[in-house]
Amino acid sequence: MATAVTSVILGAPARDFRLPATDGRTYSLSDVTGENGAVIAFICNHCPYVLAVIGRLAADARILMAEGIGFAAICANDAAAYPEDSFANMQRFAETHALPFPYLHDETQQVARAYDAICTPDFFGYDREGRLKYRGRLDEGRTAPPAAGARRELVEAMREIARTGRAPEGQIPSIGCSIKWKTTKA
Repeated sequence: MATAVTSVILGAPARDFRLPATDGRTYSLSDVTGENGAVIAFICNHCPYVLAVIGRLAADARILMAEGIGFAAICANDAAAYPEDSFANMQRFAETHALPFPYLHDETQQVARAYDAICTPDFFGYDREGRLKYRGRLDEGRTAPPAAGARRELVEAMREIARTGRAPEGQIPSIGCSIKWKTTKA
């Protein structure tokens, strides 16, 4: 079932983290932030919305990273209930899709909760001071590619943020599969 982001608090500070990545390293927020800001994306391995955008996501991340905007993706899904999202499968996914950014594992789901992540994919764009300036979608594509000539919304937004420091107007929320939260036992 598709879930959409419903609330945005622009200007909120980025939340620090320290998470293991599929490349064997551990990353913090400062490790993935570039001189012009950062994008933190919540994705997973099995969501049809993520699978539909992963090629464009990797390509757009390469563009942004070349322009001094750091990039990282985090998988916070409950791997016990959704084994497709296990750390081993994250490693295979990162390799299969030649992800140019760290793909981080949030096993405790504390980082996803701190960011108020809702769905996969879910994009958080921060300025060089670490303030949230973009909470929107990659582009107009959902489970099918966008129309030819469609705007590259995340790329355009992050370029504007890097250039002006201001949040772009008309941000369209991301839509995707809900994050697969662990159930708590009463």
